[in-house]
Amino acid sequence: MEQLRETPIEIGGREFREIGYQLVDSIAGFLDSIRERAVTPAERPEVLQDILGDRPMPEKGSPAHDLVTRAADLVINHSLLNGHPKFMGYVTSSASPIGALADLLASSVNPNVGANKLSPIATEIEKQTIRWLSELIGLPAGYGGILVSGGNMANFTGFLAARNFKTEGSVKKDGLNKSPGELLIYCSTATHTWIEKAATLFGHGTGSIRWIPTLDGNTMDNKALKHAIEDDLGQGYMPFLVVGTAGDVSTGAVDKFDQIGAICKYYGLWFHIDGAYGIPAAILPEFKALFAGIEMADSIALDPHKWLYSPLEVGCTLVKDPKHLVDTYSSHPVYYNFSSGGEGQELNYYEYGLQNSRGFRALKVWLTLQHAGKTGFTTMIAEDIRLSRLLFDLADKHPDLEAVTHSLSIATFRFVPPGYTLNTEFLNE
Repeated sequence: MEQLRETPIEIGGREFREIGYQLVDSIAGFLDSIRERAVTPAERPEVLQDILGDRPMPEKGSPAHDLVTRAADLVINHSLLNGHPKFMGYVTSSASPIGALADLLASSVNPNVGANKLSPIATEIEKQTIRWLSELIGLPAGYGGILVSGGNMANFTGFLAARNFKTEGSVKKDGLNKSPGELLIYCSTATHTWIEKAATLFGHGTGSIRWIPTLDGNTMDNKALKHAIEDDLGQGYMPFLVVGTAGDVSTGAVDKFDQIGAICKYYGLWFHIDGAYGIPAAILPEFKALFAGIEMADSIALDPHKWLYSPLEVGCTLVKDPKHLVDTYSSHPVYYNFSSGGEGQELNYYEYGLQNSRGFRALKVWLTLQHAGKTGFTTMIAEDIRLSRLLFDLADKHPDLEAVTHSLSIATFRFVPPGYTLNTEFLNE
């Protein structure tokens, strides 16, 4: 019998254990000591470049033990620590340790979660994860979806499904040039920049976006939305998508989804919610009224790597009728010997989104959801909101600060010390 070839990337079981145990010890030490570390090393790029050295790719390989030891030192000691208790910038949450273990396991087995045949258990775990995420935020049964890299991709996935639905597949077949009218998108001026990327990348141009003004609370003015849709219909345009936001990135504002949903239903438009950051707060009973109407959405973007504490990177698109994803993304070339996908016995995720080959993102989310449980997430999210309210109240009482807004876990304030006139001078100029 011929022996299996040995390749330069192989690591035997004994050596893997030795290196792995050492790495786990380093990671455990990092997690135990994170409170005593600086939030950021504040090192300039040239300093880090000097540490790495300006050298070409090695001609010959190096021992795995040495490489992993050096990599652990570099990453642990020269990174901004978004899991640090004092890190309050942006909406990246600290990563669950069980999610880190999940990534190790997922990478080791390395299933391709593009087709059920290539990833039978991983596919079922992703399906269950999608169902749990839907349940977590209070959606009714029947929503399906897919895990993606993050918020941009989650929103893109819904965007293209909306376009295919509204044009009854004509754009998929014939392109934008033969669409029955210029396709238009509606969103508030507080919407994240993904919408401009989508309009640009998918051939609409940013001129196809109707920017709806916001009210005092930074939520979309739904009367203005309705008027804009009516005006465009009267001029022969083809509205197809309205985007609501669950937690805008500047202030945490949540749009009035029940009103937006009613408008979309009346005009036959696809209703998409960008909840990448804020929609996990729908788990809180006291916020039921704030998130009223999310069940009217045709699609929802949600990022587990934001407020659900999963390690980067993982986003999610939830869709009321998963068939719309298959209609948008499915293709069946002769070299794809896979049965047609669906939510039944066999599902192939390459038919649900932009990727064909896909990593096992679901495992870290699946384990984190089980580790914390619904009660755990309710407690953590409520505590995050309480702390942001505390920050807002402290700013409000501080003589040199002006508290401006508070919503979800975002508090905004500005520095306005007594007698400070520079900003006024700038405005006057």
